[in-house]
Amino acid sequence: MTHSTIIAIVAVIAMTYTAAWAQNPAKAVSEVLPHYTTTLVTIADARSGIAQSVDLGEAGDSPGDIFVFDQPLLNSNHEPIGQNSGFCIRTLPGKFSECQWTLTLADGTITVAGRESDTGTSMIPVIGGSGKYLLVRGVIATTPNLDKTFTQILTLYCFGQDRASGACQ
Repeated sequence: MTHSTIIAIVAVIAMTYTAAWAQNPAKAVSEVLPHYTTTLVTIADARSGIAQSVDLGEAGDSPGDIFVFDQPLLNSNHEPIGQNSGFCIRTLPGKFSECQWTLTLADGTITVAGRESDTGTSMIPVIGGSGKYLLVRGVIATTPNLDKTFTQILTLYCFGQDRASGACQ
């Protein structure tokens, strides 16, 4: 794609939004801002379930190694509420992995993907969901705990809601 093609596409998008805003500024703003925000706190229990490393390439911690998991998902009272399932691919040994996982709950799923640090809190984008979480966006702050669990604080943005199903749309 050429530089001039990209500029033309951006110009068309800008003109379309400007025209929509000129016709109804309140509606144009309401379509790009979330209708509501919610916070969900979960605990991923890495002490049980499946947790398997696949050592690829050089022996030991090296780029390309894969870690797969399917573990219980708990609420803040450590009661089971679902599953935390996914994979990470090692990108920088001893520091970072690129991960994708899905939180499966009774009322739907939430999928996240991004760079996770071996230490400290990682901020990872929420890329979508199903059921109640259909079309949700947001961020998950995931922090490893000393007991081999992970505290996950999800900030979810909903851009609409289907009144009948309660789904984020």
